[in-house]
Amino acid sequence: MTDDDRDFIERAESASEKTHGEPIDIDQLAENFALYGLEKRVAAMESFDNELRGEIDSSPHSLRRRVQLMALRRKMGGVHEALRKAKR
Repeated sequence: MTDDDRDFIERAESASEKTHGEPIDIDQLAENFALYGLEKRVAAMESFDNELRGEIDSSPHSLRRRVQLMALRRKMGGVHEALRKAKR
């Protein structure tokens, strides 16, 4: 299996574009995250956190993408916390 050097958002956009004909936006990613079960949400967030710990370069695209990833992580964390409080 080859290494996929794309980030989480790029992989999700690609998958969405293949199935629906258009890339998914960050808000829709966070909404879809709410449909995951507890264990899958935890695993996804751990994977996402590992990705955010990776190195970034100073190119405008890389910095912009890092900001998008951090915003998505914040939304996912909020969704996860709300679902945990609701015992889901």
